Amino acid sequence: MIYNTPPLSPVALEFGPLSIYWYGIIIASGMLLGYFFANREADRKGLPEGLFMDLMFYIIIASIVGARLYYVVFQWDYYSQNPLDIIMVNEGGMAIHGGLIGGFLAGIIYARIKGFSFFQLADIAAPSIILGQAIGRWGNFMNQEAHGGEVSREFLDSLLLPDWIINQMYIDGAYYHPTFLYESIWSIVGFVLLILIRPKLAIGQTILLYLIYYSVGRFFIEGMRTDSLMIGESLRTAQFISILLVIAAAAVWIYRSMKYKLPKYGETEGVYKGR
Repeated sequence: MIYNTPPLSPVALEFGPLSIYWYGIIIASGMLLGYFFANREADRKGLPEGLFMDLMFYIIIASIVGARLYYVVFQWDYYSQNPLDIIMVNEGGMAIHGGLIGGFLAGIIYARIKGFSFFQLADIAAPSIILGQAIGRWGNFMNQEAHGGEVSREFLDSLLLPDWIINQMYIDGAYYHPTFLYESIWSIVGFVLLILIRPKLAIGQTILLYLIYYSVGRFFIEGMRTDSLMIGESLRTAQFISILLVIAAAAVWIYRSMKYKLPKYGETEGVYKGR
């Protein structure tokens, strides 16, 4: 068994002074795979060809900007003194909740301008979003970030993790909880769950279930992390946002179910013009 080997390099490729980081490659891979699943589903549902290519272009840009700005806002003491570091996204410092906010805003605006139902498009995209998050967490793994508190080597061995994961969790002389892995596994299970039950849910409920499911897992996993963004000195930002998302998603679910007679996702074909 290998102990205390050097960590995996966060740099994937180097071309002279140019470095390409695993973080960026993994995030981009998650986005591309998510797009593949969403676009295939849009084609299967009979939506206009190229719709999701256009939509995802705007969502990806808005998500990256939102994820970075969210992180920067809650680390403003540092970035106000180092403004050039704001654009160094390849070195980490992205917040999923900020990406969600940016992506949702882009989706809402796009749907309204084009005359589509936001909820139909969001239902198609929901499994792709959580799949992208599952993959993206491995970018944190390569950067040795988004980990939990200190644990023993024996604890990590008890999780039956391969040595290359355990060794990457050895940081500055100690082993840490691989919370990136916990969230990645939670998200993969969520991806499968959404794919399986989406046809039986009403329009709009898949994206709302995603928000509830992801937020519940994130709330508990966030409580284990040591690098959380904070509101004040004691309130973890991600936990606070997760609670708000669960409440908001549940409220929208109840409101839409009571107010509208919504068709099942599996019963709709083509562009859905309802609520």
